[in-house]
Amino acid sequence: MFKQYKPKLALILGIAISFFCACDASNNQSSKKEISKPLHDLFDQYWEQKMKLLPLESTAIGDTNYNDMMPVTISESYRDTLKQFYKRILNESEKIDFSLSDEDKISKELFEYELKINLEALKFPSHLMPINQFWSFTLEFPQLGSGSGNQPFKTPRDYRNFLARMQQFPAYANAAIANMKKGIETGYVLPKVLALKMIPQLKQVITTDATQNIFFLPIKNMPLTFTQKEKDSFKNAYQFAINMDIIPAYAKLKTFIEKEYIPACRESHGISSLPDGKAYYQFLIKLYTTTELTPDSIYQLGLQEVARIRTEMEKVKVETGFTGSLEAFFEFMNRDRQFYPFKTATAVLDSFKAIQKILDPQLSSLFESSPKTPFEIRQTEAYRAASASAEYNAGSKDGSRPGIFYVPILDPTQFNIVGMETLFLHEAIPGHHYQISLQQENTSLPTFRKFLGYSAYAEGWALYTETLGKSLGLYKNPYQYFGHLSDAMHRAIRLVVDVAIHTRGMSREEAITYMMSNERITEPEASAEIERYMAIPGQALSYKIGQLTLMSLKDKYEKQLGNRFKLAAFHTQLLNGGNMPLQVLEKKLELWAKSL
Repeated sequence: MFKQYKPKLALILGIAISFFCACDASNNQSSKKEISKPLHDLFDQYWEQKMKLLPLESTAIGDTNYNDMMPVTISESYRDTLKQFYKRILNESEKIDFSLSDEDKISKELFEYELKINLEALKFPSHLMPINQFWSFTLEFPQLGSGSGNQPFKTPRDYRNFLARMQQFPAYANAAIANMKKGIETGYVLPKVLALKMIPQLKQVITTDATQNIFFLPIKNMPLTFTQKEKDSFKNAYQFAINMDIIPAYAKLKTFIEKEYIPACRESHGISSLPDGKAYYQFLIKLYTTTELTPDSIYQLGLQEVARIRTEMEKVKVETGFTGSLEAFFEFMNRDRQFYPFKTATAVLDSFKAIQKILDPQLSSLFESSPKTPFEIRQTEAYRAASASAEYNAGSKDGSRPGIFYVPILDPTQFNIVGMETLFLHEAIPGHHYQISLQQENTSLPTFRKFLGYSAYAEGWALYTETLGKSLGLYKNPYQYFGHLSDAMHRAIRLVVDVAIHTRGMSREEAITYMMSNERITEPEASAEIERYMAIPGQALSYKIGQLTLMSLKDKYEKQLGNRFKLAAFHTQLLNGGNMPLQVLEKKLELWAKSL
């Protein structure tokens, strides 16, 4: 899962398209001036205004202009501001009807599609469930404040900027409580089992000593260039803000959730039990898969994929010489100590670095270009590791902040080595790091297209790259290849359980049992996964839907083009237009194939 572009709110969306290979930048600028200057002026106007409206997104991409701002995005007034903004920009775009280049016609069409789907998202009261145990601003804000996230802490201005954001956090906490109270009144609440998981997360931030708080870490790591006066000033200011703003706000949230919210939460696990839940789930399918697939069609596809992959797993089990059942094989890999070789977190990270060394020399055979953005592997911060998955956090547009592959390591002696190779391919290289970095670095794309994304494309690409392991020198060990199949099965299972939980009445416990019977996963891991699907319905569908589409397109053009098909060139076409809906990607590839 990628951190930068995951659509935590259905308001932060985007699509990107380029029907042609990247042209000379100067020609592009000339074309804009001669043919479509009003359209590109509107693109630029939209982007600048959006960055001001969504300053945390601005910070995430390395734009420092609004690093001190933090509007309460879950408030009714803010949502209304967004609604009016999208409507106004859409109206202006629809007025541009003079002759456009083919590429600009498509860009305009998709620009309007983005605005419309943002408006559609605002019809649903998702803000009444403002935080959960998996994606939540209460989890993201400490990461920003720790200095290990997107918020820069390099200059005195940087420190003043985040100080201003800390002072604004109580307003967010108060709005979250007000929204949850309204959610209680209207029946729009989380499942109780999820709300319970938020209590220990909030406790992590409620320290008795401000100097031991995660928000104090930037003070402990102040640049050596700061004067003693600046150091003392920031130390005092941050201690005051932590004691007066951060800790009280987190404590207030914890008390409300513990005393009022949890008793009012629902026992049901699926979104269908919410008001208008069925329609909301169908919208989330559209949002996350960029398709009009129905829940039933996705469910049946999932059952087919589970059966197919299970057959492949049986073959690998036989290859290893294991004579028991597939379920026993899962248990063997979950328990046998040969699969738990690590004693330290450093050893885990070093093992991922060794994987990178194996595949790096092979990348040029599959890709015509590689990212300039630096790349790092880091351990997930302790305060959020218990509920976190391995993830990719995109680098900044100027390369000053690297793309980061985060690995949660609670206990290195319990870190299973099976599947590490496929995980690295997906989350790191060439998965999310290649897709997101190349998109951001593409100078031929208008700015708004460099930083927007759809989950079906991004996660579909990352899952597709897992199938490239053998070509990149990996999967030589049958257990690592089984790890790849296990991850493929994991995404297939999601099609079944996500739909079943939210439309067919499947319980959390039934979903956990189904998952454990079909893949190598422990009960705590399965529980965390199922609870993730409960918290963010529909998102987990995007992986397999996207991957199956890309695999189908690859097979189609291998057959259609014969010896004219080059895998590296195909990958270029998948990546050089930025993130886009799957149906638009299909049109792009049709034009590419006709041009050969």
